[in-house]
Amino acid sequence: MTIHNPPHPGEFIYDVYLEPAGFSCRYLAKQLDVASSTLNRVLKGQSAISPEMALRLSKAIGRTSESWLAMQDNYDLWHAKQQINLTNVHAVNFTAV
Repeated sequence: MTIHNPPHPGEFIYDVYLEPAGFSCRYLAKQLDVASSTLNRVLKGQSAISPEMALRLSKAIGRTSESWLAMQDNYDLWHAKQQINLTNVHAVNFTAV
């Protein structure tokens, strides 16, 4: 199933968790044991969710670390599909002699 323009995980964190709860970036950063500037870059979509951050988010917020990384992958892949031209890429037939 193809997702149309999936949100960046940082946008998801802000919209689903921080804003409704009234929590600040600083508060969540402290719970994650990261610098608030690090989390702020994620929330603004300027930094990707790393495996380390996925583990931290999983413990602090919930969801599996795999789901955080899958969300990042879906976001990255959708944006790559919008920008890359595959016209000159051709299938390779590995069964040919």
